[in-house]
Amino acid sequence: MQNAIPPASEDTTDVRSTAALLALCAGLLPVWGRHLSTSRVQSEGAVTEMLQAFSDIGPHINMAERQSQQINDALVQPHGGMTGLVESCERVLNPVLRDADLSASNRTAIEQVLGMVRNAVGAMEQISKPFQHETQMVAAQVDRMYMGFQYQDRISQMLALIESDIVRLQQAFLDRASGVPELAGWLARLESQYAMSEQHQDHQPTHSGDPADNGNNETTFF
Repeated sequence: MQNAIPPASEDTTDVRSTAALLALCAGLLPVWGRHLSTSRVQSEGAVTEMLQAFSDIGPHINMAERQSQQINDALVQPHGGMTGLVESCERVLNPVLRDADLSASNRTAIEQVLGMVRNAVGAMEQISKPFQHETQMVAAQVDRMYMGFQYQDRISQMLALIESDIVRLQQAFLDRASGVPELAGWLARLESQYAMSEQHQDHQPTHSGDPADNGNNETTFF
C-alpha cells in the first residue's frame, strides 16, 4: 500500500501565503503608482490651462475696473464732470429765471431743460454705480479662484510623495536580500517629508467616532 502524502505543514502554508501576498503587492504597487502619476500629471495640466485662462482674463478685468472708476470720477467731479454740468447750467440760467420780464412759457421751457439735465445726470450716476460694483465683485471672485488653484500645488506634492513611497515599497519587495524594512522607521522617514499639516494629521491613526478636524487647514475651501 502506498504511503499517504503528508499534509503540508503550517510553516509551508505560511511561506506560500506570504509569497502569494508578496506577488500580489509586487503586481499591484506599480499599477497604483502609475495611476497616481497619471492623476497628478493630468491635474497639473488642467489647472495650468485654467490658470492661463484666468491670466488672460485678468488684464481685461483690471481695465474694466479702472474704466468704471474713471467714469464714476468723471460724473462726480464738481468741475468738468456731469455733476458740475448741472451746477453750471443752474448757475447760468438762474439769473434768467429771476428776470421779471421773462415770459411764463420761456420760464417753463428753461425749467424743463434743467429738469432733463438733472434726470440725465442722475440716470448716468445710477448706471455707473452698479457697473463699478460688478467689476469689483468679478475681480474679487477671480482672486478667490486663484486661491483655489493653490490647492493644485498642495495636491501635487501629496500625490508625488505617495507615488515615490510606493516605488520605494516596490523596490523593497524586489530587494529580498536587504530584509524587511522596519515599519516604524519607514513611517518616520515618510513623515519627515511632509510639508502640510493635513499630512501630519492623516499620518496618525483615525479613531472611530472622532469628528474630523477641518478647521486647521492651511487654506480654506470655498
